[in-house]
Amino acid sequence: MSSRTFSGRPAARHGWAQALAAVLGALIAMGAVAALGLWAAGAPDLPGGSFPPVVAATVVAAVGGSVELSGDAGDLAGTEGGLTVVPLSVTLVGALLIGRAFLRPLRHHAVAGAPELAGWAARIAALWLFALLGLALAARHTFELSLGDGPLGDLGDLFGIRPVVGFSTDVPPTVLIGLLWLAGVLAVSLLVSRGAPLPAGLLRFQTSARPAAYAMVLLLLAAVVICLVIALVVAATRGHPAETFAVILLGLPNVAWLALTVGLGATWDGRVEGPFGLPMPQVLDEVLRTPDVSALNLRTLTEHDGGRWWWLLVVDAVLLLAAASVAAARVPARVPAWQHAVRMAPALASTVLMICLTVRISARFGLSVLGIGDLGEGFSGQVLLRPRLWSALGLALLWGLVTGFAGALSARGVRRRGGADR
Repeated sequence: MSSRTFSGRPAARHGWAQALAAVLGALIAMGAVAALGLWAAGAPDLPGGSFPPVVAATVVAAVGGSVELSGDAGDLAGTEGGLTVVPLSVTLVGALLIGRAFLRPLRHHAVAGAPELAGWAARIAALWLFALLGLALAARHTFELSLGDGPLGDLGDLFGIRPVVGFSTDVPPTVLIGLLWLAGVLAVSLLVSRGAPLPAGLLRFQTSARPAAYAMVLLLLAAVVICLVIALVVAATRGHPAETFAVILLGLPNVAWLALTVGLGATWDGRVEGPFGLPMPQVLDEVLRTPDVSALNLRTLTEHDGGRWWWLLVVDAVLLLAAASVAAARVPARVPAWQHAVRMAPALASTVLMICLTVRISARFGLSVLGIGDLGEGFSGQVLLRPRLWSALGLALLWGLVTGFAGALSARGVRRRGGADR
Protein backbone atom coordinates (compact mmCIF):
# COMPACT_ATOMS: atom_id res chain seq x y z
CA MET A 1 0.00 0.00 0.00
CA SER A 2 1.36 3.41 -0.95
CA SER A 3 0.09 6.90 -0.54
CA ARG A 4 1.15 10.45 -1.32
CA THR A 5 1.59 13.34 1.03
CA PHE A 6 -0.08 16.71 0.72
CA SER A 7 3.07 17.91 -1.11
CA GLY A 8 2.86 15.15 -3.74
CA ARG A 9 5.86 13.20 -2.48
CA PRO A 10 5.36 9.45 -2.03
CA ALA A 11 4.91 8.52 1.62
CA ALA A 12 6.85 5.71 3.20
CA ARG A 13 5.29 2.32 2.72
CA HIS A 14 3.89 0.62 5.78
CA GLY A 15 2.99 -2.95 4.91
CA TRP A 16 3.69 -6.34 6.44
CA ALA A 17 7.46 -6.15 6.06
CA GLN A 18 7.57 -2.86 7.98
CA ALA A 19 5.25 -4.25 10.65
CA LEU A 20 7.45 -7.33 11.04
CA ALA A 21 10.54 -5.13 11.40
CA ALA A 22 8.78 -3.04 14.05
CA VAL A 23 7.71 -6.05 16.13
CA LEU A 24 10.98 -7.94 15.80
CA GLY A 25 13.04 -4.85 16.59
CA ALA A 26 11.08 -4.16 19.75
CA LEU A 27 11.19 -7.79 20.90
CA ILE A 28 14.92 -8.16 20.28
CA ALA A 29 15.66 -4.97 22.19
CA MET A 30 13.41 -5.97 25.08
CA GLY A 31 14.95 -9.43 25.22
CA ALA A 32 18.48 -8.01 25.17
CA VAL A 33 17.75 -5.54 28.00
CA ALA A 34 16.04 -8.26 30.04
CA ALA A 35 18.90 -10.73 29.46
CA LEU A 36 21.57 -8.20 30.44
CA GLY A 37 19.65 -7.16 33.54
CA LEU A 38 19.08 -10.75 34.62
CA TRP A 39 22.71 -11.59 33.93
CA ALA A 40 23.80 -8.71 36.18
CA ALA A 41 21.38 -10.00 38.83
CA GLY A 42 22.94 -13.49 38.73
CA ALA A 43 20.14 -15.31 36.91
CA PRO A 44 22.54 -17.41 34.79
CA ASP A 45 23.35 -19.32 37.99
CA LEU A 46 19.80 -20.67 38.19
CA PRO A 47 19.76 -24.47 37.80
CA GLY A 48 18.37 -26.51 34.99
CA GLY A 49 19.06 -24.18 32.07
CA SER A 50 16.29 -21.85 33.14
CA PHE A 51 17.89 -18.61 31.95
CA PRO A 52 16.18 -18.40 28.51
CA PRO A 53 12.70 -19.09 29.95
CA VAL A 54 13.34 -16.50 32.68
CA VAL A 55 14.22 -13.95 29.99
CA ALA A 56 10.99 -14.78 28.14
CA ALA A 57 9.00 -14.48 31.37
CA THR A 58 10.57 -11.08 32.05
CA VAL A 59 9.51 -9.80 28.63
CA VAL A 60 6.01 -11.20 29.21
CA ALA A 61 5.81 -9.41 32.56
CA ALA A 62 7.08 -6.20 30.92
CA VAL A 63 3.98 -6.00 28.72
CA GLY A 64 1.63 -6.81 31.59
CA GLY A 65 1.42 -10.55 31.04
CA SER A 66 0.54 -13.01 33.77
CA VAL A 67 3.47 -15.00 35.20
CA GLU A 68 2.50 -17.56 37.83
CA LEU A 69 4.77 -19.32 40.33
CA SER A 70 4.28 -22.94 41.31
CA GLY A 71 5.97 -25.43 43.56
CA ASP A 72 5.93 -29.01 44.79
CA ALA A 73 7.86 -30.39 47.75
CA GLY A 74 6.29 -33.80 48.20
CA ASP A 75 3.71 -35.10 50.68
CA LEU A 76 5.47 -33.82 53.82
CA ALA A 77 6.21 -30.30 52.65
CA GLY A 78 4.47 -27.44 50.96
CA THR A 79 5.37 -24.43 48.89
CA GLU A 80 3.53 -21.26 48.12
CA GLY A 81 4.40 -18.29 45.99
CA GLY A 82 3.17 -15.39 43.93
CA LEU A 83 4.75 -12.62 41.91
CA THR A 84 3.36 -9.39 40.51
CA VAL A 85 5.97 -6.95 39.26
CA VAL A 86 6.54 -5.10 35.99
CA PRO A 87 10.19 -4.63 34.88
CA LEU A 88 9.59 -1.14 33.53
CA SER A 89 13.05 -0.70 32.01
CA VAL A 90 12.18 -3.48 29.57
CA THR A 91 8.70 -2.01 29.11
CA LEU A 92 10.04 1.46 28.34
CA VAL A 93 12.53 0.21 25.74
CA GLY A 94 9.81 -1.75 23.94
CA ALA A 95 7.32 1.13 24.06
CA LEU A 96 9.79 3.68 22.68
CA LEU A 97 10.91 1.44 19.82
CA ILE A 98 7.52 0.18 18.72
CA GLY A 99 6.01 3.67 19.05
CA ARG A 100 8.75 5.14 16.87
CA ALA A 101 8.33 2.36 14.30
CA PHE A 102 4.57 3.00 14.23
CA LEU A 103 5.01 6.73 13.60
CA ARG A 104 7.86 6.56 11.10
CA PRO A 105 5.83 5.74 7.94
CA LEU A 106 3.33 8.50 8.82
CA ARG A 107 5.79 11.33 9.30
CA HIS A 108 5.22 12.95 5.86
CA HIS A 109 1.43 12.96 6.06
CA ALA A 110 -0.65 16.01 6.89
CA VAL A 111 -3.87 14.09 7.59
CA ALA A 112 -4.29 10.33 7.76
CA GLY A 113 -7.56 8.57 7.22
CA ALA A 114 -8.91 6.33 9.94
CA PRO A 115 -8.83 3.22 7.67
CA GLU A 116 -5.15 3.83 6.88
CA LEU A 117 -4.20 4.17 10.56
CA ALA A 118 -6.34 1.18 11.53
CA GLY A 119 -4.79 -0.99 8.82
CA TRP A 120 -1.25 -0.09 9.82
CA ALA A 121 -1.98 -0.71 13.51
CA ALA A 122 -3.75 -3.99 12.69
CA ARG A 123 -0.67 -5.34 10.89
CA ILE A 124 1.50 -4.63 13.91
CA ALA A 125 -1.13 -6.09 16.27
CA ALA A 126 -1.46 -9.32 14.27
CA LEU A 127 2.27 -9.97 14.37
CA TRP A 128 2.44 -8.89 18.00
CA LEU A 129 -0.23 -11.49 18.78
CA PHE A 130 1.91 -14.30 17.40
CA ALA A 131 4.92 -12.96 19.28
CA LEU A 132 2.96 -12.96 22.53
CA LEU A 133 1.88 -16.55 21.99
CA GLY A 134 5.46 -17.61 21.40
CA LEU A 135 6.70 -15.80 24.49
CA ALA A 136 3.92 -17.20 26.65
CA LEU A 137 4.74 -20.77 25.60
CA ALA A 138 8.49 -20.23 26.09
CA ALA A 139 8.15 -18.62 29.52
CA ARG A 140 7.72 -21.77 31.58
CA HIS A 141 10.23 -23.87 33.46
CA THR A 142 10.68 -25.96 36.61
CA PHE A 143 13.83 -26.71 38.57
CA GLU A 144 14.80 -28.31 41.86
CA LEU A 145 15.62 -26.04 44.79
CA SER A 146 18.65 -27.05 46.82
CA LEU A 147 18.16 -27.09 50.60
CA GLY A 148 21.88 -26.75 51.29
CA ASP A 149 24.21 -28.77 53.53
CA GLY A 150 22.93 -27.65 56.94
CA PRO A 151 20.16 -29.00 59.19
CA LEU A 152 17.53 -28.12 56.62
CA GLY A 153 19.32 -30.23 54.02
CA ASP A 154 19.58 -33.11 56.50
CA LEU A 155 15.84 -32.81 57.18
CA GLY A 156 15.18 -32.92 53.45
CA ASP A 157 17.32 -36.03 53.05
CA LEU A 158 15.59 -37.71 56.00
CA PHE A 159 12.08 -37.20 54.64
CA GLY A 160 12.97 -37.36 50.96
CA ILE A 161 11.97 -33.75 50.36
CA ARG A 162 13.04 -32.36 46.99
CA PRO A 163 11.39 -28.96 46.52
CA VAL A 164 10.61 -28.19 42.90
CA VAL A 165 9.69 -24.64 41.94
CA GLY A 166 8.68 -23.26 38.61
CA PHE A 167 6.86 -20.60 36.70
CA SER A 168 4.51 -20.45 33.76
CA THR A 169 2.22 -18.02 31.99
CA ASP A 170 -1.53 -17.97 31.77
CA VAL A 171 -1.80 -17.63 28.00
CA PRO A 172 -5.25 -15.99 27.49
CA PRO A 173 -4.70 -13.13 29.99
CA THR A 174 -1.16 -12.66 28.71
CA VAL A 175 -2.33 -12.28 25.12
CA LEU A 176 -5.24 -10.01 26.04
CA ILE A 177 -3.23 -7.70 28.30
CA GLY A 178 -0.32 -7.68 25.85
CA LEU A 179 -2.61 -6.54 23.06
CA LEU A 180 -4.10 -3.85 25.30
CA TRP A 181 -0.54 -2.73 26.14
CA LEU A 182 0.25 -2.45 22.43
CA ALA A 183 -2.95 -0.49 21.78
CA GLY A 184 -2.03 1.91 24.58
CA VAL A 185 1.50 2.39 23.23
CA LEU A 186 0.25 3.11 19.71
CA ALA A 187 -2.44 5.50 20.95
CA VAL A 188 -0.04 7.44 23.17
CA SER A 189 2.56 7.58 20.38
CA LEU A 190 -0.01 9.05 18.00
CA LEU A 191 -1.21 11.48 20.65
CA VAL A 192 2.14 12.91 21.73
CA SER A 193 3.76 13.32 18.31
CA ARG A 194 3.26 16.77 16.82
CA GLY A 195 4.22 15.54 13.35
CA ALA A 196 1.99 12.43 13.28
CA PRO A 197 -1.26 12.89 11.38
CA LEU A 198 -4.66 12.51 12.95
CA PRO A 199 -7.89 11.53 11.22
CA ALA A 200 -10.01 14.55 10.34
CA GLY A 201 -12.53 13.70 13.06
CA LEU A 202 -9.84 13.90 15.75
CA LEU A 203 -8.15 17.13 14.70
CA ARG A 204 -9.93 19.00 17.49
CA PHE A 205 -7.58 17.23 19.93
CA GLN A 206 -4.57 18.77 18.19
CA THR A 207 -4.35 21.63 20.70
CA SER A 208 -6.44 20.33 23.60
CA ALA A 209 -4.83 16.96 24.36
CA ARG A 210 -1.56 16.66 22.47
CA PRO A 211 0.50 19.31 24.29
CA ALA A 212 -0.40 17.99 27.76
CA ALA A 213 0.25 14.38 26.70
CA TYR A 214 3.60 15.35 25.22
CA ALA A 215 4.53 17.15 28.46
CA MET A 216 3.69 14.07 30.54
CA VAL A 217 5.88 11.82 28.40
CA LEU A 218 8.72 14.33 28.78
CA LEU A 219 8.14 14.37 32.54
CA LEU A 220 8.39 10.58 32.80
CA LEU A 221 11.50 10.42 30.63
CA ALA A 222 13.16 13.27 32.54
CA ALA A 223 12.60 11.43 35.83
CA VAL A 224 14.21 8.31 34.37
CA VAL A 225 17.21 10.25 33.06
CA ILE A 226 17.79 11.92 36.44
CA CYS A 227 17.56 8.56 38.20
CA LEU A 228 19.95 7.04 35.63
CA VAL A 229 22.58 9.69 36.35
CA ILE A 230 22.26 9.08 40.10
CA ALA A 231 22.50 5.30 39.59
CA LEU A 232 25.64 5.62 37.49
CA VAL A 233 27.25 7.82 40.13
CA VAL A 234 26.32 5.26 42.79
CA ALA A 235 27.78 2.43 40.71
CA ALA A 236 31.02 4.36 40.24
CA THR A 237 31.49 5.57 43.82
CA ARG A 238 29.86 3.10 46.18
CA GLY A 239 30.61 -0.28 44.68
CA HIS A 240 28.18 -3.12 43.88
CA PRO A 241 28.10 -2.23 40.17
CA ALA A 242 26.45 -5.51 39.14
CA GLU A 243 23.47 -4.99 41.44
CA THR A 244 23.15 -1.37 40.35
CA PHE A 245 23.21 -2.26 36.65
CA ALA A 246 20.62 -4.98 37.28
CA VAL A 247 18.32 -2.30 38.68
CA ILE A 248 19.08 0.04 35.77
CA LEU A 249 18.32 -2.61 33.16
CA LEU A 250 15.24 -4.06 34.85
CA GLY A 251 13.61 -1.54 37.16
CA LEU A 252 15.00 1.98 36.76
CA PRO A 253 11.61 3.54 35.85
CA ASN A 254 10.08 1.68 38.81
CA VAL A 255 12.39 3.61 41.14
CA ALA A 256 12.23 6.91 39.24
CA TRP A 257 8.44 7.04 38.96
CA LEU A 258 7.98 5.89 42.55
CA ALA A 259 10.19 8.81 43.61
CA LEU A 260 8.17 11.12 41.36
CA THR A 261 4.90 10.27 43.14
CA VAL A 262 6.53 10.45 46.58
CA GLY A 263 7.77 13.93 45.71
CA LEU A 264 4.19 14.93 44.93
CA GLY A 265 3.25 13.92 48.49
CA ALA A 266 1.80 10.47 47.73
CA THR A 267 2.04 7.64 50.26
CA TRP A 268 2.76 4.00 49.47
CA ASP A 269 2.17 1.13 51.88
CA GLY A 270 4.65 -1.70 51.89
CA ARG A 271 6.61 -4.36 53.69
CA VAL A 272 9.90 -6.17 53.09
CA GLU A 273 10.57 -9.52 54.74
CA GLY A 274 13.19 -12.23 54.28
CA PRO A 275 15.95 -12.31 51.66
CA PHE A 276 14.00 -10.26 49.15
CA GLY A 277 14.39 -6.51 48.97
CA LEU A 278 13.54 -3.38 47.07
CA PRO A 279 16.00 -1.91 44.57
CA MET A 280 18.16 1.08 45.32
CA PRO A 281 18.24 3.35 47.19
CA GLN A 282 18.79 1.27 50.31
CA VAL A 283 16.61 3.55 52.41
CA LEU A 284 13.50 2.16 50.70
CA ASP A 285 14.33 -1.28 52.06
CA GLU A 286 15.10 0.14 55.51
CA VAL A 287 11.81 2.03 55.78
CA LEU A 288 9.72 -0.99 54.84
CA ARG A 289 11.63 -3.79 56.63
CA THR A 290 9.31 -3.77 59.66
CA PRO A 291 7.11 -6.39 61.37
CA ASP A 292 4.00 -4.84 59.86
CA VAL A 293 3.00 -2.83 56.79
CA SER A 294 4.66 0.60 56.86
CA ALA A 295 4.08 3.90 55.08
CA LEU A 296 6.55 5.15 52.50
CA ASN A 297 6.38 8.91 51.95
CA LEU A 298 8.47 12.05 52.29
CA ARG A 299 8.13 12.09 56.07
CA THR A 300 9.23 8.50 56.68
CA LEU A 301 12.09 8.76 54.17
CA THR A 302 13.31 11.94 55.82
CA GLU A 303 13.19 10.39 59.27
CA HIS A 304 15.50 7.58 58.08
CA ASP A 305 17.96 9.68 56.11
CA GLY A 306 18.50 13.06 57.74
CA GLY A 307 16.15 15.26 55.74
CA ARG A 308 17.74 14.86 52.30
CA TRP A 309 14.62 13.40 50.73
CA TRP A 310 12.74 16.71 50.89
CA TRP A 311 14.69 17.52 47.73
CA LEU A 312 12.22 15.27 45.91
CA LEU A 313 9.59 17.96 46.48
CA VAL A 314 11.83 20.62 44.91
CA VAL A 315 12.79 18.41 41.97
CA ASP A 316 9.15 17.54 41.28
CA ALA A 317 8.13 21.19 41.37
CA VAL A 318 10.85 22.13 38.86
CA LEU A 319 10.06 19.21 36.54
CA LEU A 320 6.31 19.85 36.59
CA LEU A 321 6.72 23.58 35.98
CA ALA A 322 9.07 22.85 33.06
CA ALA A 323 6.64 20.30 31.61
CA ALA A 324 3.71 22.71 31.95
CA SER A 325 5.71 25.46 30.25
CA VAL A 326 6.59 23.15 27.36
CA ALA A 327 2.94 22.19 26.96
CA ALA A 328 1.82 25.83 27.07
CA ALA A 329 4.39 26.76 24.42
CA ARG A 330 2.80 24.24 22.03
CA VAL A 331 -0.69 25.81 22.14
CA PRO A 332 -1.87 29.12 20.64
CA ALA A 333 -1.18 32.20 22.76
CA ARG A 334 -4.89 32.98 22.93
CA VAL A 335 -5.58 29.96 25.19
CA PRO A 336 -6.16 31.34 28.73
CA ALA A 337 -3.97 30.18 31.60
CA TRP A 338 -6.88 28.67 33.51
CA GLN A 339 -7.79 26.47 30.53
CA HIS A 340 -4.23 25.23 30.29
CA ALA A 341 -4.32 24.38 34.01
CA VAL A 342 -7.58 22.46 33.55
CA ARG A 343 -5.96 20.40 30.80
CA MET A 344 -2.79 19.69 32.77
CA ALA A 345 -4.62 18.44 35.86
CA PRO A 346 -6.26 15.34 34.29
CA ALA A 347 -3.10 14.66 32.26
CA LEU A 348 -0.98 14.50 35.43
CA ALA A 349 -3.64 12.48 37.26
CA SER A 350 -3.69 9.94 34.40
CA THR A 351 0.09 9.74 34.53
CA VAL A 352 0.08 9.12 38.28
CA LEU A 353 -2.65 6.48 37.82
CA MET A 354 -0.44 4.69 35.30
CA ILE A 355 2.47 4.82 37.76
CA CYS A 356 0.35 3.47 40.60
CA LEU A 357 -0.85 0.54 38.48
CA THR A 358 2.56 -0.44 37.11
CA VAL A 359 4.99 0.25 39.98
CA ARG A 360 3.12 -1.76 42.62
CA ILE A 361 4.87 -4.96 43.74
CA SER A 362 3.65 -8.17 45.31
CA ALA A 363 6.10 -11.04 45.77
CA ARG A 364 5.82 -14.00 48.13
CA PHE A 365 7.55 -17.37 48.45
CA GLY A 366 7.53 -19.84 51.32
CA LEU A 367 8.54 -23.43 52.07
CA SER A 368 7.20 -25.43 55.02
CA VAL A 369 7.85 -28.96 56.28
CA LEU A 370 5.37 -31.02 58.33
CA GLY A 371 3.19 -27.94 58.59
CA ILE A 372 5.85 -26.00 60.53
CA GLY A 373 5.58 -22.59 58.91
CA ASP A 374 8.29 -21.03 56.81
CA LEU A 375 11.77 -22.51 57.11
CA GLY A 376 14.02 -19.56 57.70
CA GLU A 377 14.74 -16.38 55.82
CA GLY A 378 16.64 -18.19 53.11
CA PHE A 379 13.51 -20.03 51.98
CA SER A 380 10.71 -17.53 52.57
CA GLY A 381 10.16 -13.89 52.01
CA GLN A 382 7.73 -11.19 50.99
CA VAL A 383 7.82 -7.81 49.27
CA LEU A 384 4.70 -5.66 49.17
CA LEU A 385 4.35 -2.17 47.74
CA ARG A 386 0.99 -0.59 46.94
CA PRO A 387 -0.15 3.04 46.60
CA ARG A 388 -2.82 4.94 48.45
CA LEU A 389 -4.48 5.57 45.14
CA TRP A 390 -7.14 8.19 45.78
CA SER A 391 -4.92 10.52 47.75
CA ALA A 392 -2.23 10.23 45.06
CA LEU A 393 -4.72 11.14 42.34
CA GLY A 394 -6.07 14.06 44.36
CA LEU A 395 -2.57 15.44 44.86
CA ALA A 396 -1.84 15.01 41.14
CA LEU A 397 -4.93 17.03 40.22
CA LEU A 398 -3.88 19.81 42.58
CA TRP A 399 -0.29 19.85 41.31
CA GLY A 400 -1.55 19.83 37.72
CA LEU A 401 -3.79 22.84 38.29
CA VAL A 402 -1.11 24.90 40.04
CA THR A 403 1.82 24.09 37.76
CA GLY A 404 -0.37 24.24 34.65
CA PHE A 405 -1.44 27.78 35.50
CA ALA A 406 2.11 28.82 36.41
CA GLY A 407 3.51 27.18 33.27
CA ALA A 408 1.04 29.05 31.07
CA LEU A 409 2.08 32.37 32.63
CA SER A 410 5.74 31.46 32.17
CA ALA A 411 5.25 30.57 28.49
CA ARG A 412 3.31 33.79 27.97
CA GLY A 413 6.21 35.78 29.42
CA VAL A 414 8.67 33.99 27.11
CA ARG A 415 6.48 34.79 24.10
CA ARG A 416 6.36 38.48 25.06
CA ARG A 417 10.12 38.70 25.47
CA GLY A 418 10.62 36.92 22.17
CA GLY A 419 8.28 39.37 20.44
CA ALA A 420 10.11 42.34 21.95
CA ASP A 421 13.46 40.93 20.80
CA ARG A 422 12.20 40.43 17.29
